[in-house]
Amino acid sequence: MLSYFCFPCYIISSIHHGEIFFHLLSNFMPYEMDELDRRILNILQVDASLTNSQLAEAVHVSAPTCLRRVKHLTDAGIIERQVAIVAPDKVAATLSAIVEITLDNQAAERMGEFEDYVANEPAVLQCYRVSPGPDFVLILQVADMPAYHALAHRLFATATNVRNVKAYFSTFRSKFETRIAV
Repeated sequence: MLSYFCFPCYIISSIHHGEIFFHLLSNFMPYEMDELDRRILNILQVDASLTNSQLAEAVHVSAPTCLRRVKHLTDAGIIERQVAIVAPDKVAATLSAIVEITLDNQAAERMGEFEDYVANEPAVLQCYRVSPGPDFVLILQVADMPAYHALAHRLFATATNVRNVKAYFSTFRSKFETRIAV
């Protein structure tokens, strides 16, 4: 059984003579996922646009039970967010690039600076610290090669701590999945 931990949560329980007293709601309480949680997650990962009633019917529970479980999964941080997956070719972002980055200085603060640096670039879809080999692997989505060239010049050629850039370009995407097996 998978366990997830909730961060502590406090609420104001009383105010007495100007002093605020807090009540601890949870203190890293493990959240044990059961079969119902897994069914909910598997269905939501395929189609998060379902209404609560549709989801409840699909997992064979009442609507209030389903809503309570989804809220608990969200509050526990297991469901991070719900998004729409856009078809890149429909919005003229047809070039996918997998880019390896090696830095000159691998100190923790310099690694963090690089992560902050690329986090603000919309074309960078994912950024991973990796080992061994390069320091980072980035997944980029841009319109075409001129757009990649402009991005590479702006992000990598002008960055003072980037030593090496190695890019791979997708010629065909045979699988793309966002679903995590639970």
